[in-house]
Order: sequence, then structure tokens, then C-alpha cells
Amino acid sequence: MKVILLQELRGKGGEGDIVEVATGYAVNYLFPKKIAIEASRGNLKQLELRRHNIEKREAARLDTADKLLAALEGKVVRIPAKVGEEGQLFGSVTTTQIAEALSTLHDIEVDRKSIDLHGLIKTVGEHTAVISIYRDVKATIQVLVVDESAAIEETDEAASEAEDNDTASSEAEEAEAEQSTAENSEAVDAADADVAETVDAVEADAVEAVDAVEAAADVAAETDAEQA
Repeated sequence: MKVILLQELRGKGGEGDIVEVATGYAVNYLFPKKIAIEASRGNLKQLELRRHNIEKREAARLDTADKLLAALEGKVVRIPAKVGEEGQLFGSVTTTQIAEALSTLHDIEVDRKSIDLHGLIKTVGEHTAVISIYRDVKATIQVLVVDESAAIEETDEAASEAEDNDTASSEAEEAEAEQSTAENSEAVDAADADVAETVDAVEADAVEAVDAVEAAADVAAETDAEQA
């Protein structure tokens, strides 16, 4: 039977499209989920009245899809996994793991159901995943599966290197602080020396002034004595 889609139906079309589906599929799934309605004469007439708004919404969806496509293209996600003999995994990489890795590593949110792995990923190495964004808009990303134990060792090495860098930075800061303290101490000593020198000079001038006053007093006394 013919139905009018109210939203995207993967592999069939988008909002406003008229598509042919099995009657049971329409009645038991599409209609109850409000994904589609019957393409009756009345509904087709309503569709034409809503066509302009549907086209505006479709343009907005395609614009959003193109932006997500640009963000996803060329991205690589790294998935640590338990590895057995000859690079075979214990289990397989899931679409949930890839969606979580995209969110964690690249801050990009996708529905795990939109990810197509073209089969199971059961070996280490590089693989390809295709993400269906909207209608015909699809992005291809690289999935790099690595040995979980090797990934842990790399993480530990990176943490150790970061710790060494922090230690070196702290030592450099301490050395700089000590040098600054020493320079400040030297500056204080130099200032104290300048003050002491100034005080000595003032005291010397004061002594000379007192001596001059006393000498003048002696001369005045002698003169008074002679006149008497």
C-alpha cells in the first residue's frame, strides 16, 4: 500500500515522501509509531498544503547533515580490545564502542544504529565504518583496533612522562624562586650599605659642625678676655 512518510524511514525516504510498503508493515509498525499515514485522498490534499513547510524543514535537516558530515570525515577512533593469538580479538568491536569513542575523542554524538561496520571487526588493525547521517548523506571514518595491554602500557608511559615533566617544572620553579630570593637579599644588603654610608657621612658632617662651633666659641672667649 502507499503511505505518506511523516519522518525519515531509512532506505525509503523522508518527510512528505509517498512510498509503497507492505500493508502489514504499515498497519502494525508505521502507523502506530506515527512514522507514516495512509496516502488517502484527504491526506494527500493535506500534504500539498503542508508542502512548503516540509521543504523548509528538509533544507534545515540537510544543512545539519552536511555539517555533521564535515565534522566526521577523516576522523579516526582508537578502540583498545583484548587480543588473542595472531591478532584475533576475544569477541568483536561493537557499534556502541565506536559511538562512545567518537563522543570521547572528538566530542561528536552519533546514534550507534547509524554505524555500519560491513560485518564484524574481530582483528587488530585499521578498519572502515560508514555512518548514515540523513538519507543519502554518509560519512566514512577509520577504526583503529589496538591491543588493550599495549594501550595500557602507552597510557602508563604517558602518565610517567607527564609526571617527570611536572617534577622538572617544579624544580625549575624552585630554582627560579631561590635565585629571586638571593637577588632580593643582595639588593637589601646593598641598600643597607648605602644607608650606613649615608649615616656615617651625616655623623661626620655633624662632628665637623660641632667642632667649628666650639672653635668659634673659644675665639670669642679669648677676644672678650683681651678686651677686659
